[in-house]
Amino acid sequence: MTQPLTVAVQMDPLDQINVAGDSTFALMLAAQARGHTLFHYDATALNWSDGRLWAKAHPVTVQRVAGDHFRFGDPVALDLGVDADVVLMRQDPPFDLGYITATHLLERVADRTLIVNDPASVRNAPEKVFVLDYARFMPPTLVTRSLDEARAFLKQHGEIVVKPLHGNGGKAIFHVRNSGENLSALMEVFNQTWREPHMVQAFLPDVAKGDKRIVLVDGEVAGAINRLPGEGEIRSNLAVGGSAQKTELTPREREICAVLGPELKRRGLIFVGIDVIGGEWLTEINVTSPTGIVAIEKFDGTDVAGMIWDAIDKRLKERAR
Repeated sequence: MTQPLTVAVQMDPLDQINVAGDSTFALMLAAQARGHTLFHYDATALNWSDGRLWAKAHPVTVQRVAGDHFRFGDPVALDLGVDADVVLMRQDPPFDLGYITATHLLERVADRTLIVNDPASVRNAPEKVFVLDYARFMPPTLVTRSLDEARAFLKQHGEIVVKPLHGNGGKAIFHVRNSGENLSALMEVFNQTWREPHMVQAFLPDVAKGDKRIVLVDGEVAGAINRLPGEGEIRSNLAVGGSAQKTELTPREREICAVLGPELKRRGLIFVGIDVIGGEWLTEINVTSPTGIVAIEKFDGTDVAGMIWDAIDKRLKERAR
C-alpha cells in the first residue's frame, strides 16, 4: 500500500478536456483511486519569491462523467516545494517561452518535489530536436530555413513533408509532391511565422497504414496503438481526426525502444510517447504532454496510468533513501 500523496497537476483548463480520451485525466483518476489528494492549476498561475514557488491551486475531485467530470474546492496558495509530493507537468504545447519558463521555475523545487516529467529534461528534449540524437532510426531529415536547401532535398527524395520544428498535435504538416510547385510559398509562410528552422522529411507512403504511438514508462514499453489517418489526410494524430486500432510492435520498433529506454530513464522522463511510421521510422519523441494511454487500455486492457503511478512511487522511494 502506497502512502497518500499530494499531487499538483499543472495542465490546461479542466472544462476543455475530453474525459473519454484525455491521458492527464486518466492519471488523475488513477491517483484519486490510490487515495492521493489532487490540486489543479494553470502554468500561468506560477509565482516565485524568496526561494518559494507557489501557485493558486484548486483542490479537485474527478469522475468520468462528461460535463460533470470535476469539482473544485476553494483555491489555496500551494507551495510546490513544501506542500506537494508530485507535480504533473501536463499542459499542452506549444513549446514556447511560456512553456520553457515554467520548466525553469519548476526546476527550482525539483530537489524537494518530484516533477513528472523532469523539467530540465523536458526543456532539453523538444520532440523534433531530441529525436535527432537517434538519426539512424529516422527517415531522411533536413532542418532548415533555406528554400534552396529544401528544393535540393525535394529533388533528392521526390516527395517531402514540411512541418514546424516545435509544432504539436499534427498541426501545420504539409505534403509537397515532386513538382514542388507550392514549396517556395510554403517556406515563405513558415519563415514569416516561425523564427526557428523547420523540419523537412522524406515522405513515407506507409503513413497511410498508420503512425504508431508507443508509450514508454520509465524507459520500459507499456503499450502501443496504431493511429490511422482520416479520409483525405496524411496526418494520423487523433486530435485531427485520426482513429486508433490495436497493434503489436515490430522487431525494429522493439530495437528502437531498447535503445531509447535507458536514456529516457536516466533523464527522468517517466511518461514518453514515441511515434514510428511503417514499423521502422522514428519521427518524434514526445516528452511534454504525451497521450495515448486511454486508447492502449481500451485495446489491450493495460493499466498504463497505474504503471506510471507505480514508477512515480518507485522514484519517490529511491529519493527518500
